[in-house]
Amino acid sequence: MSDKIWLGIDPGLAIVGWAILQENASETPLIIDYGTIETSKKLSTCKRLTEIERDLQYLVQEFDPNGIAIEMPFFNRTIKAAGGVLQALGVINLVCYREAKIEPIFLHQASWKCHLGHGRATKQEVAQMVGNLFNLENLPIDDSVDAIAIAYAGLCGLTNNI
Repeated sequence: MSDKIWLGIDPGLAIVGWAILQENASETPLIIDYGTIETSKKLSTCKRLTEIERDLQYLVQEFDPNGIAIEMPFFNRTIKAAGGVLQALGVINLVCYREAKIEPIFLHQASWKCHLGHGRATKQEVAQMVGNLFNLENLPIDDSVDAIAIAYAGLCGLTNNI
């Protein structure tokens, strides 16, 4: 396959959104697959991180991406989940390098959203913009659609790497 494959990731401890896009020289990129990795709040953080590691390892091995784009989370002082998300981000970064020998690019949320046209877009607006761009209907309003947009921004060359 000569066209590049991009993996987009919206990181989290409870939910990791992921999407696989394939470059298409003559048209809009192709969405190969997308989904979420979900972990139970009933499990310890270590067990949840192990689940993320295993599932992401499988995705990287199955799709063999050429590039990986990850949203760099932004936290204000009131977010309690920051520690878990940052731990998940470390595991995600490790798996990407260990399995694919790729150092992911990290994108600010506002930059990948601006790439779609609106830096403060809600999840519903992101789903609508992604749906319009890829001619898709009834996309879920979840982290997998954000991951499509993140992969698209990386595939298009957005490089505000952190």
